[in-house]
Amino acid sequence: MIAKEAVVPAASWRGSHDALRSFVNAATFGRDARRSLGRIAAMPLLIGVDEAGYGPNLGPLVIAATVWHVPRLPHADLYETLGSGVSRDAAQAAASGRVAIADSKLLYQPQRGLADLERNVIAALMACDLLRPSFHALLAAVESTAIWERSHSTTPSRRKRTKFAGMIPWHEAHDESLPVAAEPRDCADGAKALTAASAQAQVELIGIRVAIVQPERFNDLVDAHDGKGTALSETTLNLVAEVLARLPPEPTRIVCDKHGGRNRYLELLQGRFGDDLVEVRREGREASEYRWGPAERRVEICFRTCGEQFLPAALASMAAKYVRELSMRAFNAFWQAELPALRPTAGYPGDAERFRRDIRAVQRRLGIPDRVLWRNR
Repeated sequence: MIAKEAVVPAASWRGSHDALRSFVNAATFGRDARRSLGRIAAMPLLIGVDEAGYGPNLGPLVIAATVWHVPRLPHADLYETLGSGVSRDAAQAAASGRVAIADSKLLYQPQRGLADLERNVIAALMACDLLRPSFHALLAAVESTAIWERSHSTTPSRRKRTKFAGMIPWHEAHDESLPVAAEPRDCADGAKALTAASAQAQVELIGIRVAIVQPERFNDLVDAHDGKGTALSETTLNLVAEVLARLPPEPTRIVCDKHGGRNRYLELLQGRFGDDLVEVRREGREASEYRWGPAERRVEICFRTCGEQFLPAALASMAAKYVRELSMRAFNAFWQAELPALRPTAGYPGDAERFRRDIRAVQRRLGIPDRVLWRNR
């Protein structure tokens, strides 16, 4: 563990940060990139993970991870460390030009629209050079392939292939420019504030990755694992593994929001990270903590209630919610093009049943199977 007093010179920190950002965000890594990263001194990394859309029947489950570079104070409260550029309160953040980072439920309510959430997610994307001009381009930049890993028992060959297997018709048919609701200047102000606070504290957001689990894939995973709780945990750990594979082997701390009532994750972790012996540090209702690997590249992971109180996990919840809401905009636009009077849906039980009834005739005409549309649990 790096001592609290350790200070990385600014020039060294900036060069290391740039290399790390390129490493995380690049699609492929050659020998030169890995050799360059091998020269970086040990620099703790923080990863926050959260999801959006676990409960709905329509639309995707989205799991997001945010990656932070913290050369010093790896256990510091980033809300305090980045206080000059970050607030938990959207109104205060907007008034002061800061970026709001909090549980997505505090930043988004359907009746208020997408602007508050979007302003702050786009500011974060700008701060780590991941903003793209459109929804499709953003997905190309941040979407993970983790949902297809370690899934030999759940490939499409297990079921009848359909016209839409492997393709989401509403995503194919709908793209839009970003931002869709927020003012670009407000997004830029937030990004500037976050970047300035990060530079002052020598803390940096270096990457965001999202795993998008569409209904058909969700159903396959639930069937394979005999429950959606284990499906969520497996997909989350696949995303974590993908992110870790993109990082140099340095001390890393990961915080995830707990997965429902699950308190024990050892078997899942050992199955996913079996090259090292996973050690249980504690398991309980409030938090479950584990670690593996030698000290110089030790990974610590904590599943805790109210995980969004940890800033990297809070931003992950925002990124996941933003991608899900953009996905639902595409979903609703697709069906409203066929049925102009159709009321949009957020996809949650109750209203999802109404929406399903309303589109039934068109769904049959288009030949879209229920499994592509509807999450069974």
